[in-house]
Amino acid sequence: MRIPLLKTENVGLRRLSERSVVTKAMETLRRRAQVKRTMWSRRSQEYNTKINSGDLISIAEVTRDLFRPHRQAEQSYSERQLYEAALDRIVQEIAVIHGISEESALKRIENNLQRAYAPSEVMA
Repeated sequence: MRIPLLKTENVGLRRLSERSVVTKAMETLRRRAQVKRTMWSRRSQEYNTKINSGDLISIAEVTRDLFRPHRQAEQSYSERQLYEAALDRIVQEIAVIHGISEESALKRIENNLQRAYAPSEVMA
């Protein structure tokens, strides 16, 4: 795709995140979900806004909040769609920033998500 540099802001392109932002996003993924107890329609709107913001940390929050470890209940179709949209965005950006494949980026992200639910971190 070719876009004139003077029009990048108008079409919504932004610079890639700094490595320090990637580090903070990965830290966000390692924390447990912080799901608000509001109606799904409101949370869905908030998640969409965060995904479309382009802010890597906000996208990491959505990914973390919608992630379901294997032992938790299944997601609804709309939850899964939002999770996959957020995951796709964060995978692509991390792959480009680190110069790795999307598959490698996905493994890094999934490892960080799983760390929040590791048995050693479960409160008694």
